[in-house]
Amino acid sequence: MKEIRTEINIKASAEKIWSIIMDFDQYPEWNPFILSIIGKAKVRERLKVTVQSAGSKPMVFKPQVTLFHRYEQFGWLGSLFIRGIFDGHHIFELKKISENETLFIHREEFSGILVTFLKKQLDNDTRAGFVAMNEKLKTQAEK
Repeated sequence: MKEIRTEINIKASAEKIWSIIMDFDQYPEWNPFILSIIGKAKVRERLKVTVQSAGSKPMVFKPQVTLFHRYEQFGWLGSLFIRGIFDGHHIFELKKISENETLFIHREEFSGILVTFLKKQLDNDTRAGFVAMNEKLKTQAEK
């Protein structure tokens, strides 16, 4: 298993940040990494997610929502082809620091037989995508 974990402090309430990350229709306007999410944010529902790391082509996958705790956590589990080849559990977490400050944790747990072969790409391109998204989220939330 491999985990990518990024964090950023945002001077905004957890509720405001939550409203931004759950407004899938607006992703194309601000999000440089997750270009779109189509579907309902409800556990066991399927989403259609398009991501793009810098220097690569967009990738579309259809994960299943696994976590939904309002103002705290949202996550999905996606697989490449079939489970066990390359799986990713993508998670957004909000940790309230104060009424107007929140720690945003953006992470993904990868598993499957291809993880070893994709480790460098995950550490570089995928991590950079997470960081770029986090910074844009911070800008959106602190407006």
